[in-house]
Amino acid sequence: MDDESRYAQGIAVRREVLGDGYVDRALGNRDGFTAEFQDLLTRYAWGEIWSRPGLDRRTRSVITLSVLATLRYEQEFCTHVEAALRNGLSREEIREVLLQVAVYAGVPAANRAFELAARVLNDAAPA
Repeated sequence: MDDESRYAQGIAVRREVLGDGYVDRALGNRDGFTAEFQDLLTRYAWGEIWSRPGLDRRTRSVITLSVLATLRYEQEFCTHVEAALRNGLSREEIREVLLQVAVYAGVPAANRAFELAARVLNDAAPA
């Protein structure tokens, strides 16, 4: 697959997982300094890795939430809580992921992740 095709596939997957609003903001904020990074993310993370057939998106979301919670990348974690919902995870499954994080990555990391996830999930709750 050439770079152009990989980018097209990546932008489609990125929109499906993160939503049009998020992607439009990310791409709209590109400038001379960040444009190549956004291109790299789209081609590599989304067009290559998230597009691979070896894992479904629900599984990729579980892994991503676990890693981001463990590393305490808060902004990206919140973005991927929303993505996990879009990928079909339930609130209960997200809670189970964070309980698993508590055992293997530590209570402080899980504690913060629970706080952040609760905020995102409460904002996402149907009216």
